[in-house]
Amino acid sequence: MTQLTTEEKFQLITRNLAEWLGEDKLKTILQERDLKVYWGTATTGKPHIGYFTPLSKIADFLKAGVEVTILFADLHAYLDNMKSSWDQLALRVQYYEALIKATLKSIGVPLDKLKFVKGTDYQLSKEYTLDVYKLTASVTEHDAKKAGAEVVKQSADPLLSGLLYPGLQALDEQYLGVDAQFGGVDQRKIFTFAEKYLPKLGYEKRIHLMNPMIPGLAGTKMSSSEEDSKIDLLDNAAAVKKKLKKAFCEPGNIVDNGILAFSKHVIFPMMKAGEKYLVPRPKEFGGDIEFEKYEDLEAAFAKEIIHPGDLKAAAEVYINKLLDPIRKAFESDPNLKTLSSKAYPQPGKEKKQEKKNPANQPAEIEPSRLDIRVGKIVEVSKHPDADSLYVEKIDVGEASGPRTIVSGLVNFVPIEEMQNRMVVILANLKPANLRGVASHGMVLCASVDGEERKVEPLRPPADAAPGDRVIVEGYEGTPDEVLNPKKKVWEKLAVDLVVNANGEASWSGNLLVTASKGKLTADSLKNVPIK
Repeated sequence: MTQLTTEEKFQLITRNLAEWLGEDKLKTILQERDLKVYWGTATTGKPHIGYFTPLSKIADFLKAGVEVTILFADLHAYLDNMKSSWDQLALRVQYYEALIKATLKSIGVPLDKLKFVKGTDYQLSKEYTLDVYKLTASVTEHDAKKAGAEVVKQSADPLLSGLLYPGLQALDEQYLGVDAQFGGVDQRKIFTFAEKYLPKLGYEKRIHLMNPMIPGLAGTKMSSSEEDSKIDLLDNAAAVKKKLKKAFCEPGNIVDNGILAFSKHVIFPMMKAGEKYLVPRPKEFGGDIEFEKYEDLEAAFAKEIIHPGDLKAAAEVYINKLLDPIRKAFESDPNLKTLSSKAYPQPGKEKKQEKKNPANQPAEIEPSRLDIRVGKIVEVSKHPDADSLYVEKIDVGEASGPRTIVSGLVNFVPIEEMQNRMVVILANLKPANLRGVASHGMVLCASVDGEERKVEPLRPPADAAPGDRVIVEGYEGTPDEVLNPKKKVWEKLAVDLVVNANGEASWSGNLLVTASKGKLTADSLKNVPIK
């Protein structure tokens, strides 16, 4: 790798930043040695795709030879209005560490070049505690409130812990032995607080590097506490599609546009040499269009050459590419799969559910309400009055004999491949009349919409027999006899039914399996909805 000049390192360190303080000191250090920087994240809410912004910037730092320390600020999380309870600190640090390391790997950041530190490893030491007391002897209430105004949760009657928060973050710069702290521009007041008060303890003033705050999907700051504003790092493909569909993306608006901001600060900086940003478009609207530079994409959107739906479709592809390795890491490790629920329990959920369903009726969101079964097509023919429909007789192990089910698969699966095929059906839909034929269920398929639509019926495991029930792991309850179409139970649950990155059927990250634990699969499609 070619050795970078001081100016090249400076440009790489500062590119796409909103602001930096201490430029002269930064340039002086770069002329003499490698810079030392720390980035801290309080282990509060679940990390979301907004984390790609600082993590992709950390990739820039490493390319510039910077020594980077990542701080899991567990004690800060507790002090910020107890967003994380004392008992949850260790679990949330484990969750953050596993998720952030998987995220860094997904964007090609070498972990061996990073140092990971937990706040409570040093923040409870005698020396650190003494410095906290020294700070309290010089910091005014006004300055403490002002410093935390953009970061610490504010209230009319603030807790003392929130006033301590800025001082602890300032001291982290000294105790982590760094030249600079990196964070969002929302932390600017804490950074200037540190510059004012650290010298009063005899410590040097540090450099501060600030990332812009990219808008969330709702057009406001991306926040862990605002569900509609962010995509979680473990969201499946169906959830990504759903959230992007609802995202605020006004035609021509390049200011309050989280999708454009994410493209600028994450997707474009990580593109390889010669790679272009692809926006898929129907042929009647000009066909696909590619961009080498973000500025060109922004200009095209501003002029409404790019439609919001096209931009969302492009972002969906790139976001899923980023999330796939993270999903795989968690899906392949049973310990990580259970870590999320332990780190982020939902207190009182069971009691609330019992209150809402006094007759012990299953909750509407429970996939156990779906009666999914393995079936075998014993007879198939084309619908007499609809060219795109098959009429199938499917054996699902019932004493009454095979069920009649109508499926729109003529254009996707040849009739000879349908005969004697093992399939998976949803058996408790209300019977529907489809062009004069009563259909008693639905064949479940992996499906890709768009110009080149592709549909593949799910395949049950090789050892499955007609009538075997399929369950979502962890949801083994009794299915409804018939799903009430007015309550749209199937429609609500189907949003989270996808074929994952391994080609396996899943619901909200949990696999669909038979009694023998056999998995349902698609022949070739991955990261697509199940319909």
